[in-house]
Amino acid sequence: MVSRKVQVVNPSGLHLRPAGLLCQTSMKFESKVNILYKDQQINAKSVLNVMASGIRCGTEVEVCCDGKDEEEALEAVCTLIETGLKE
Repeated sequence: MVSRKVQVVNPSGLHLRPAGLLCQTSMKFESKVNILYKDQQINAKSVLNVMASGIRCGTEVEVCCDGKDEEEALEAVCTLIETGLKE
């Protein structure tokens, strides 16, 4: 398992469009991809779970990946979050 802390920088947080993009990216990998936020472990492959988390701009989250392509998954998801989820 690998993990990294990142800050959500897009102005609107993880609402529908960025949550969908995050999930699409996560689903490209076999590894489990989770976001740790407060006391929650959020499945990054579920749009509803990501949206329901209420993660806003400026929030620091930890991305955790576990599986045979965990390094690639971690890099892709963290880069996406750090660059503003294309917003």
